[in-house]
Amino acid sequence: MAKRRSDGKGQLPDWHLWLEVSQTVSPLRPPRPIVNLESEPLPIPAPPVPKRHRLLPAMAPYQSDGRPGKKAPRPGIEPNLKQRLQRGREEIDGTIDLHGMRQVEAHAALTRFIHARSARGDRTLLVITGKGLKKLGDDAAVIVERGVLRAMLPVWLSEPNLAPLVAGWDTAAQGHGGDGAFYVRLRRERDYR
Repeated sequence: MAKRRSDGKGQLPDWHLWLEVSQTVSPLRPPRPIVNLESEPLPIPAPPVPKRHRLLPAMAPYQSDGRPGKKAPRPGIEPNLKQRLQRGREEIDGTIDLHGMRQVEAHAALTRFIHARSARGDRTLLVITGKGLKKLGDDAAVIVERGVLRAMLPVWLSEPNLAPLVAGWDTAAQGHGGDGAFYVRLRRERDYR
């Protein structure tokens, strides 16, 4: 490495260039304020005034009328139909493959597909979402999270624009995709008119 020459005053020859450049650059952090320890201390700021919350009127405790409540309908399909689908005795009218799509794309494609198939009079659909398993490291037994499309499909099928068309859904048989696919049963046209 070559030695640097000094101008005799202890400064490097390009020092004036450094000073010019350093004056044009703004620092990443603002300089700290200089504290004068001999001056009077600043007053301590007053604590903030707490916000007043509006009190809501108390609700009356719940009183049951004694009648049994309605059970939510099970979103599954009929067991006999599922068995016929698994064995290949019932034909699947249409299939859509959503895996590899983003959530927004998949939702739009599913909505268009179900509306089109319902208008055609189809009853049984196969929706492939993919399993979407995320694993931790090399340990195949530790699954961190399930796929987004797989988790969102029941939510989408329950939305107001699709719920009147859908009679139920259930996971598909191993031959049709297993946990990465769903059978979706559409209502007959007379059922939702």
